[in-house]
Amino acid sequence: MTARGSPSRFLQSVLQNGVGRYVCQLKRVSLIFSKDSQTSRGAREFIEEKAVDFARKNPSVVLYVQPHKCSVPKLVAEYLNGAVREEAINSKSADDIVQLMQKMANQSGLDIIRIRKPYHTDTPSIQGQWHPFTNKPSSINVKSFEAFSEHTKSMQ
Repeated sequence: MTARGSPSRFLQSVLQNGVGRYVCQLKRVSLIFSKDSQTSRGAREFIEEKAVDFARKNPSVVLYVQPHKCSVPKLVAEYLNGAVREEAINSKSADDIVQLMQKMANQSGLDIIRIRKPYHTDTPSIQGQWHPFTNKPSSINVKSFEAFSEHTKSMQ
């Protein structure tokens, strides 16, 4: 925890994702619903209409469908780093469930926290960060005061 009350870390890539190829971090999704509950209607519609499309678009994600006697249907997402996320989907439509599952597929499984800096390196430079005047002569930053004093005299 930091003084702001929220955890923070430096910017990092998950398993250097994107260096060679993209690896979806979502491993499996379990859809737990009731066969006859009114709150599970959207989940049942998702299974009938949209589950096959989601599976085709995300071939690396395993989708388990588990009918249970439960009052609250939910999605349980498991990621490659071992993180498990649960989302209640009671009274959600099939389109809302598709959006939620796609959001889970796009996430890395890491907690959403504040990033300390927009850049980070394991071997920092002692010279400091680059800016447009790094290798320029310092004379371009200096203004002559004779021209300034003549200008102020002419204004009076």
